[in-house]
Amino acid sequence: MAPSPNSSQPLQERVLQLVKTLQFAWFVGHMTLILTTIRYTFSWLRMNYYGGMAKFSYRTSFLAAAVTYGIVVYKTQRARAKTGNKMPGGVVGLASDENVQYLVMALVWLFSPQYPLALLPYCVYSIFHVATYTRANVIPVVQPPPPTVDGASPKRASNPLADRIGAFVKEYYDASMSIVAVLEMLLWVRILLSAILFQRRSWILLTLYTAFLRARFSQSSHVQAAVSQLGVRVDSLVGAQGTPPVARQVWDTVKNVGRQFHDVTDVSKYTGGPAPAKKTS
Repeated sequence: MAPSPNSSQPLQERVLQLVKTLQFAWFVGHMTLILTTIRYTFSWLRMNYYGGMAKFSYRTSFLAAAVTYGIVVYKTQRARAKTGNKMPGGVVGLASDENVQYLVMALVWLFSPQYPLALLPYCVYSIFHVATYTRANVIPVVQPPPPTVDGASPKRASNPLADRIGAFVKEYYDASMSIVAVLEMLLWVRILLSAILFQRRSWILLTLYTAFLRARFSQSSHVQAAVSQLGVRVDSLVGAQGTPPVARQVWDTVKNVGRQFHDVTDVSKYTGGPAPAKKTS
């Protein structure tokens, strides 16, 4: 955790205290991910996916993602080790941690063929992480709260930029998480198409990503809402007058298979424990 800035210290010393923390490395990782994703996007728009800079930007993005999520997992496990509070459920419990899931997938994407869509969810998360860290840590270092009298509670220094960042996060976070859920579902469709066409390592990737998306469905209310909305829209389309009966039968089969897959892969049924807590991210 970053130290509380002391207004009596010079700016250079406050900055040095900040950059020495592991959390600052986490922040730099997210910044790197955003910048390299933007750079890769320029290459993608020019249809230069496999140029030297494009490949460097793509791989660096997922390397940065692996570092940032690795730091979070490391700090979580270190805190548990210090308190003697072991992860409930052992390996299964560890795998149910969404930070572990995103860490594993970042490593998978790092060594897999390029799937540009896979960058976007990580980039969206990084934007909000960078915004929150900047508001809570960087701005107070540059403009620390005024010194307090002994025994008085510290005063919060008002900063227009910090206030705008806070308003941005509050206004757009939920909508952005819903977009991430849709992107993750679209990515599954993209991988499925690759598997149907027997592209290199696509079936292995489809298996891993399906497991990841199944875990996200258990934990994220946004993913559940996206799946529910998709189901409603397809129900409306196939239920329309003039839709061939074959299309309805295929959709009914898909829904039945989906329900069976959901029931078979419900980890809580086999561990005897509660289902993972639902999260809004």
